[in-house]
Formats: sequence, structure tokens, C-alpha cells
Amino acid sequence: MLNFFKNAFKDMKESAKAQHEVDKANFEAAKAESKAQWEEAKAMRNPEKRKELMQRERDKQIAEAKERTEAAKARIDAIKR
Repeated sequence: MLNFFKNAFKDMKESAKAQHEVDKANFEAAKAESKAQWEEAKAMRNPEKRKELMQRERDKQIAEAKERTEAAKARIDAIKR
């Protein structure tokens, strides 16, 4: 009986340590994401940075649209064969 409780408390201790590591990692991730959002917001005040970020977003959207167009053309060609 005594051994059962020793093992149970040992398991609880290990579980608590593992959960603490998970919580610590999640906190660090949330902190880094918050800082990234702050830096992005701060960069948006600078007109040059804002233009650069907006152009990057537009280029990304254009690339995605071209990929979708190519995929649609491939589907059309596959049907016509």
C-alpha cells in the first residue's frame, strides 16, 4: 500500500514537471507572437515599411492566384483529354 502511494506521488510530480515545461513553452510562444505583432504595428507607422509590407502581401496574393489558375487549367486539360 505504501509503495502504491509513493509511485502515485512520483507520477504526479513527473506529470506536474512536464506540464510546467509545456506551459513555459506556450508562454514563450505567446510572448514572441505579441512582440512580433507590436513590431509589425510599429513598422506600419513608417510609410516606406508599410509600402514594402503591402507590396509583399500583394505579390503573395498574385502568386497564389497564378497557382490556382494553373491548377484550374490543368483540371480543364485533364477533362478535355
